Amino acid sequence: MSNPTGRPRDARIDDAVLSAAAELLAEVGYADLTVAAIADRAGTSRPAVYRRWPGKAHLVHEAVFRDGVTAGAPRTGSFAADLRELVRRTAELLTTPLARLAVPGLIAEAATDPVVHRRLLERFSAGGWRGLDATLAAAVESGELDAEVDALVILEMVIGSALAATLTRGPDGLTPDWVDKTARILLDGVRPADYGAAP
Repeated sequence: MSNPTGRPRDARIDDAVLSAAAELLAEVGYADLTVAAIADRAGTSRPAVYRRWPGKAHLVHEAVFRDGVTAGAPRTGSFAADLRELVRRTAELLTTPLARLAVPGLIAEAATDPVVHRRLLERFSAGGWRGLDATLAAAVESGELDAEVDALVILEMVIGSALAATLTRGPDGLTPDWVDKTARILLDGVRPADYGAAP
């Protein structure tokens, strides 16, 4: 995260604040989490926290979804396997104990805070999954993927499926079987392979 004042960032404070935010989120939940409590737990001041993050949502977002979480899109050599792995990683990402506590609050705040909204989009966009464009380009080159398919649309379908499933099934419902079935539908659609074939 950039520092608007231009002063060097102290990584020790950053790490202490992010760790404190994660610990307190697990203890009290998103609604009761405060920047003051995070600063106290981290052994720093509220102004020091606000110099780094504009508010609670921005801080929680970074604490829950560290930069390395979505680094590196899957590249197995098979687009079907890559897609399944993308579904699996997304399900895992959105059902960690911290994500279960944070995501509802972050979604609510994103509806009114354009900066939070942008950060969430960046996290879950094709740019957030570094290397995804290359994965999809390779699949187009091999004939496994239609060149007209948009990376962002794929991600919207994957992430939307995972979010909806956590609501309807609960986080524990995103099982390997759910991952397999969801990936198959995303890959092949919902029609039978022989649909429309001549009798």
